Amino acid sequence: MNNWGVQTMSAPMRPADISAARSATSRRALRLMATTALVLLAGLSQGLAQTAAPAPTAAAARAFNIPAQPLASALNAFGRQSGLQVTLASATSQGVTSRPVQGSYTPQQALAQMLAGTGIAFRITGEGTAVVGQIAPVGGDAGGAVEGELLETISVAGEDIGRGGVAETVIGPQALERLNPQNLADVFREQPGIEVGSSIPMSQKVYVHGIEETNLAVTIDGSRQNNKVFHHMGTNLIDPGVLKAVRVDAGVAPADAGPGALAGTIAYETKDARDFLDADGWGGIGKYSFNFNGDTSLANMTGYARQGGFETLGYFNIGQGDQFEAGNGDVVLGTSTNLLNGIGKVSYTAPTGDRFAISYEQVNDDAPRPYRANGTEFPGGRPWEPDVTPYDIERQNTVFTYTDATPEGWWDPKLVVAYSATEISKLTYINARSGLPTPYTASGKTDSFNGKFENKFALAIGNVIAGVDFYNDSAELFDPYDAAVEKATNVGLYAQARLEPWERTRLSFGGRADNQWFTGTTGEEWDNAGLSGNVSGEYDLIPDFLVAKAGFSHVWAGIPLAENFYMNPDWDYDEGPEPVTSNNAMAGLKATYNGFTLEGSIFQTDIENARVVTYSNRVFGAIRARDIESRGFEIGAGYEWETGFVRVKYADIDVDIDGAPADSDTGNYLATPVGQIVTFVAAHRIPEWGLTIGGNVEVALEMDDVPGLLPDGETLTNTIPGYTVVNIYAEYRPVNAPNLMLRLDVNNLFDETYASRGTYGQDIADVTPLYQPGRSFIVTASAKF
Repeated sequence: MNNWGVQTMSAPMRPADISAARSATSRRALRLMATTALVLLAGLSQGLAQTAAPAPTAAAARAFNIPAQPLASALNAFGRQSGLQVTLASATSQGVTSRPVQGSYTPQQALAQMLAGTGIAFRITGEGTAVVGQIAPVGGDAGGAVEGELLETISVAGEDIGRGGVAETVIGPQALERLNPQNLADVFREQPGIEVGSSIPMSQKVYVHGIEETNLAVTIDGSRQNNKVFHHMGTNLIDPGVLKAVRVDAGVAPADAGPGALAGTIAYETKDARDFLDADGWGGIGKYSFNFNGDTSLANMTGYARQGGFETLGYFNIGQGDQFEAGNGDVVLGTSTNLLNGIGKVSYTAPTGDRFAISYEQVNDDAPRPYRANGTEFPGGRPWEPDVTPYDIERQNTVFTYTDATPEGWWDPKLVVAYSATEISKLTYINARSGLPTPYTASGKTDSFNGKFENKFALAIGNVIAGVDFYNDSAELFDPYDAAVEKATNVGLYAQARLEPWERTRLSFGGRADNQWFTGTTGEEWDNAGLSGNVSGEYDLIPDFLVAKAGFSHVWAGIPLAENFYMNPDWDYDEGPEPVTSNNAMAGLKATYNGFTLEGSIFQTDIENARVVTYSNRVFGAIRARDIESRGFEIGAGYEWETGFVRVKYADIDVDIDGAPADSDTGNYLATPVGQIVTFVAAHRIPEWGLTIGGNVEVALEMDDVPGLLPDGETLTNTIPGYTVVNIYAEYRPVNAPNLMLRLDVNNLFDETYASRGTYGQDIADVTPLYQPGRSFIVTASAKF
């Protein structure tokens, strides 16, 4: 510990020292993990192949109380009360009203009664999934299921993951299983309108239509994330192995998505015991992946159980590996893996239907990283700064949730109380001539105590959700020379209606009123209030064939907290920062016919007074703000057949900051240049072999006339290079032992040398951006027991 109570770190390390120090330990760890995983999988494969124990079925009767209502709303209630995941074929629910279900039934009987007379087919799989409206391969028992995302996820294990928004994208459980993501970039790789910059998980940032995620309402299991710590880092370090679904509202978002949805929302949901068990029982999954590019090993274990009204789940993951090589064969400095994370969940559902759940998640990343962790070389670098330095990052998320599993009429409450925090510690180097101690440890911590109470009022033509939410956020810098803190507290009232008032018409509209109290680093306080509103709708121009949709939102988001490592205790706030506001609009068409889909949309987002501070103690340092505009269009086409699908999407996105094309340096915490992106995805399942094959292609077209920076700060016209990346995979599940899986991924098949669009420094002279891995062979094996 130093004199300021901050834990110090080791001295700077040269790359050769790091490699020598880590290689022996890394090899031993990898051998141990590989041996353990192989022994585990071999033993399980022998036992499971002999026993082939079937998964629990949904045969147990339980209480249902679901009034007649629009089918989408009824299926949400069915998911909560049955504990099943529900997927609904696109357009199946349009204009359909469910039958009421009251009494004790098995899920099969309840769903049959709900759909009686509608002509809509369904099936319940052994993996606890109800597939409504279309026979589609879902779940691992189908011999390596392929999920065509022409299915819209309406409910996942009873949580409202898919809300049916006009600008919504849902990446559900089957898609995540098919993607086999190693990091957040893999989660979104098939979405051309969502880019993830950087190749290191700890410095990855998500951009939706070019707007950085700090301008969206981001939640994990309903818990608000406030993670703007250091501009050379990412904002949300997430292990995709814990995810069961991700929902993105691009631009137009509902009022009940939470405060601060300036450019939309990103909602991450993690796995529950009910995702694996639909009745009393227990089980587990062991999974092991090895990436030969960097000799990186990921090993995780999931255990889950249900008994009576109790449910538990535990997940533990460890990652170890060396630095990877880019497509040009060069080692990318500071890209080793040293990851440790886990999540634990406990819930209880009383006989009355009252359900209480609590979860705790923690993620730790502790490894040498580039000194500025989102790039390897920077112009004007100070000679006393090392190439790499230790970073220690910890993120935690605690969530308590109360719901009623058997809602009645107008009483369908939900209470969420949560705490989230992210902390980073790093060595800071200053010129030894200053006479001050160097290096020294500085750290930043952001946290949020937040929650909401809401109720869903079921109506004959839909539902209305109304409630109150709050957050108490802080951003604190622990630095022996410049310690500082900013705080913000917000209370909001909101209501959102989702109705089908007329045949072929679906409307969603709502609003919220927020009051925020902001405290600066000097202790000065400001009190601001504002209103937000949204309206969107869909209309069946040609029933069962062509749908038109459009939406608009105005968002008031208060004053965002500054980045921790830019905060200055001597800032002059003058009259105070201005609250940030935005306007979002979109319109589109979608046609479906016999498995074919064709869709297109246009969009625009305008953000005013987006706060982006500088350390300077002059007036503009604390209150500097910029205006952002994102506009463009997306088109897509796809075809789905019984055992597979193919899909192509194209996005053309232009982003301006203060009226000029965006660049990655000015765009820190704001936006990034995107341009034109094409994605192509295909997958096919061969049931009789238990084999699934597939792949995806991402094409980023070259961007010309992009403003860039010279080392002296002057601007120039630059070109961001284009790239084409091909990823393929094959997955095998033995027909007689579907709980076993063996998979081979080949990422970046043609060894392209590139930095993904959204990566910092592509448009800055003398900056070497963090290149993505070159050709990578990844072997994955898992066993479910």
